[in-house]
Amino acid sequence: MVQAVININENEDRVLNIIKGKFGLKNKSEAVNLVIEKYEEEFLEPELKPEYVEKLKRIEKEESNKFKDIKELRRIIEEE
Repeated sequence: MVQAVININENEDRVLNIIKGKFGLKNKSEAVNLVIEKYEEEFLEPELKPEYVEKLKRIEKEESNKFKDIKELRRIIEEE
């Protein structure tokens, strides 16, 4: 595990304390980790929805589909 010393202002410290209390965390380090995890889930390469993956798999199996460009593929995906 990596350790880091961070400088935060009073307001950010209050926010970490609120997160710590709301989620029953033991310390501010766990609160920072939770914030980072939530940020990662929300903004950094979110996973595809299962329904979308199933659509892609179904289209992939249909060998008769030949697409002239990405717009045509997008149209077929969005129609279903």
